Amino acid sequence: MSDPGSVSDWFLPLARRLLYLWVRTSVFPAKSQELALDPEKPVCYVLQNRHLSNLLVLFEESRRAGLPRAEAPIDLAGQRLARSFFFLNRDRSLAGRERDSRAQSTLLAAMVRQAVVDPQVDVQLVPVLILWGRAPGKQDSILKALFSETWRPPGAWRQLLAIVLHGRHVLVRYNAPISLRKLLPEGFDEERALRKLSRVLRVHFYRQRQMAIGPDLSHRNTQVSAVLSGERVRAAIAKEAATQGISPEDARARAGSFALEIASDYSYGAVRALELFLAWLWARLYDGIELHNFDVVTRIAPGHEIVYVPCHRSHIDYLLLSYLIHRNGLTPPHIAAGANLDLPIVGALLRRCGAFFLRRSFKGQPLYAAVFDDYLQLMLARGFPLEYFIEGGRSRSGRMLAPKAGILGMTVHSFIREHTRPLVFVPVYIGYEKLFEGRTYLGELAGKAKQRESLLGILKSLRSLKRVFGKVHVNVGEPLILAGFLDAQYPAWRDQAAEGPSAWSRAVTRRAAAELAKRINEAAVLNPVNLIALTMLATPKHTADEQVLQRMIEHYQALFAEASYAPPGIACTLDAPAVVAYAERLAIVERFADSLGELIRVPARQAPLLAYFRNNVLHLFALPAVIACLLSHNRRLDGTRVAQAVRGIYALMRAELFLRWPLEELSAASEAVIGVLVRRGLLYRTESSAWLAAPEPTSQEFAELHLLGESIRPLLERHFLTLALLEQQGSGQIGRAALADNCQRLAQRLALLYDFNTPEIADKATFSVFIASLIEAEFLCEDEAGLLHFDERLMMPLSDAELVLSAAARQAIRRMAGAGARVAEQPAT
Repeated sequence: MSDPGSVSDWFLPLARRLLYLWVRTSVFPAKSQELALDPEKPVCYVLQNRHLSNLLVLFEESRRAGLPRAEAPIDLAGQRLARSFFFLNRDRSLAGRERDSRAQSTLLAAMVRQAVVDPQVDVQLVPVLILWGRAPGKQDSILKALFSETWRPPGAWRQLLAIVLHGRHVLVRYNAPISLRKLLPEGFDEERALRKLSRVLRVHFYRQRQMAIGPDLSHRNTQVSAVLSGERVRAAIAKEAATQGISPEDARARAGSFALEIASDYSYGAVRALELFLAWLWARLYDGIELHNFDVVTRIAPGHEIVYVPCHRSHIDYLLLSYLIHRNGLTPPHIAAGANLDLPIVGALLRRCGAFFLRRSFKGQPLYAAVFDDYLQLMLARGFPLEYFIEGGRSRSGRMLAPKAGILGMTVHSFIREHTRPLVFVPVYIGYEKLFEGRTYLGELAGKAKQRESLLGILKSLRSLKRVFGKVHVNVGEPLILAGFLDAQYPAWRDQAAEGPSAWSRAVTRRAAAELAKRINEAAVLNPVNLIALTMLATPKHTADEQVLQRMIEHYQALFAEASYAPPGIACTLDAPAVVAYAERLAIVERFADSLGELIRVPARQAPLLAYFRNNVLHLFALPAVIACLLSHNRRLDGTRVAQAVRGIYALMRAELFLRWPLEELSAASEAVIGVLVRRGLLYRTESSAWLAAPEPTSQEFAELHLLGESIRPLLERHFLTLALLEQQGSGQIGRAALADNCQRLAQRLALLYDFNTPEIADKATFSVFIASLIEAEFLCEDEAGLLHFDERLMMPLSDAELVLSAAARQAIRRMAGAGARVAEQPAT
């Protein structure tokens, strides 16, 4: 803005009258006499931010209150100063950036100069706080919340919007006069006196704004400064300058740009605006959001550093959890978001709501890694709650993905380095009944390239607002107190040097990641869509008689209640007929009639999507399904053989599904499941309890036992395919990447030729996880050349797997594995 003193005399009165056609003010104190101004001393008003609108309000309100006119000149010891006001903050660009942070007001400098020269000179400085709009928390409009008063000095465009949105609610507060003379100690020269006076006035305005709009939460610049001044970042800057052949100044500038790329820019106004928007959005999308066990968080939040660790199913996860935390009275977490979400407009909004961004890989970027590590350490040290997804990306299959050690490892190492404040990981399960990204996930599982996030893609997704997405279920699992976990895993951790990650800290991080994944799975919520998916996808043509469908739903609910997977889990409260009706309303199933009556089926378009929701809770029923598979395919088995086979198959499934039982507890868990199946007539036990038997093959109970086992069949088929291909290749003949590639290609061929039509059957990531679990369980050993070795121990789970698959499935897989091995032996072209 140009100097107001140069504006023509006719313009200011005209602008003031035009502004006050819209503006309405509340002035404090209501009576000017309460200021107790000395009429013998000149008055000079101090405004914080340099805007013409603020100046016009000051002109009008000082005139109305009968105070000395702000536009009048000041006579000071024979010197006439042009006006009676100055701005503490300097001129800003349209976007709000300060043009010259070192410049001081010429009027203030002139007054200080006179006061230093003449001890008799004194001026009454009256700070005037002008706020456009109420605090963000009191706003009930998204736009008004976004553009309400914050700690960030506004640019011209933002100030214009504030006038339009908040012009009817302007607060003007005159503060008690401050004596210029009393603020200038004797012996100060002009420059020191000017700096001190500016500092005092800034502190005064800071306290006044804090009283009016709450504490300053906009801390991006202070974050960046703190990170760049850290010892490790300074060392990384010096190393970057040396290795890249650039100046230290350029290396520091590069580190600064990394810090700005990473750091959040928290604004309570943006959080409030987002809360209002999300409240509207959830009402349009969902029938409700059910939150369970949040009292766990409210109990541990005081005095603890909280790191929320949710499963990652959808982009909605980011918004949903922060919304629920904020609505339940806790500070929204700072969220680690992928750099792919730092989109125009969207990225800025997410950053203002607490998101900080990280690249997918830090490899070959030591300076970036050092900056990010120090930023994370700063967040933890200052007590900001955090949220990140240990899976690294959204699950396309519906199962919990193998956790990544990246940011989790940084958190663990940061705590080892500085553990004055206790840190608690809070696992959170998020379950949907329909997904925004469902069709996209199916395409990616089928081999299509992952779609890049874009603003256009987000705008296109708004078309989904007309659809019905059922309910969302959020459940808080058992918290993991990091200090206690470290004590159990490595008791001497407090005594270790913490200069960098070590072998033991990396091992502990991997175990912590696996433990958190288990605890997320333990908190699963069984919803109606999960029950329909488990039942209908087990049928040959995704079609069932309603009575059979209801019976299967009741079996699953009985298993959940009587052979509970884990205490934090939440059961579906609807009975079987209500579950079916609920699925009909969501158009997940439909009725049709044939000559014998009505049947229920899954529409062809919905069937592939349902696999996602079956996989959400597959771990809850994996053990019952394996036992059902064993008995439905073998009719009668010795109890010892059942236990042996369950143990062998469980060893293969455990890592992939993050199952909770250690091997020594598996027998008791299996016995609880068998007890439920026996009570429901799906299994029989001989009088001596030595043998288990399935019902007669022609009975309804046998058909239901078979359907129960079918839910785990796709996973067992993938395992059998991998083991069969390894057997055909031979020990030491193939590496893990090539094995995963071959498994994917053969699974794609199986899906085309046979009835292997589950969407994730050919998901390469799933095969990679399974191969990694075989290595972790020491069924496979990887040599220096990357080739996989195994012995006869691998054939034991292969023989167990044969017990749970039909002869047709085994033969098809073995034929394909033999063909795959021959192709793999051919030289590459």
